[in-house]
Amino acid sequence: MGQRPISVHTLDAALRIDRRAIVRALRLLEAGGLREPAPADRGELSVAFLTPAALAGLHARFLSDPSETDVITFPGNPGHDIAGEICISAEAAARFAARKGRDFSEELTLYLVHGWLHLAGHDDRSPHRRRAMRRAEARAMRLLHQAGAIPGFAFRIRSDGRKAPLTSAPRTPRSVP
Repeated sequence: MGQRPISVHTLDAALRIDRRAIVRALRLLEAGGLREPAPADRGELSVAFLTPAALAGLHARFLSDPSETDVITFPGNPGHDIAGEICISAEAAARFAARKGRDFSEELTLYLVHGWLHLAGHDDRSPHRRRAMRRAEARAMRLLHQAGAIPGFAFRIRSDGRKAPLTSAPRTPRSVP
């Protein structure tokens, strides 16, 4: 069997991503022996970087909680060749990284790892499972560091030196008469 398809999207107009680096990191995780038995071994894996408002909307719609969050995963349906989706707020990672003095790319990669681990069979709903999840996150981050596979992430910087607004919509091309 070949490698699963992985799609990476950003709906956050200010976020710069390297899709190939993200796919490489996910492939390393899948090959790294970090998964528990899970049915999501088949089908396309989707990663979406969303604005805080868009992720809060999903949080409200599917989890009945309208508050902002950092990562939400949706399990897939292997019978329909869908492994699942990881939805991430880059702004949440940026705020947390700034507050804790951490590297933004590493923090955002940790959110990616966390979502992937959920789809791989881990959960963090009890103190015991949460500790196991943190250990798996640490192993995954070590694996990615050792392979030099932490994807680089950045926000677009405006001409005045400030970060572009994270809630701006992607520009749509104007039609030329």
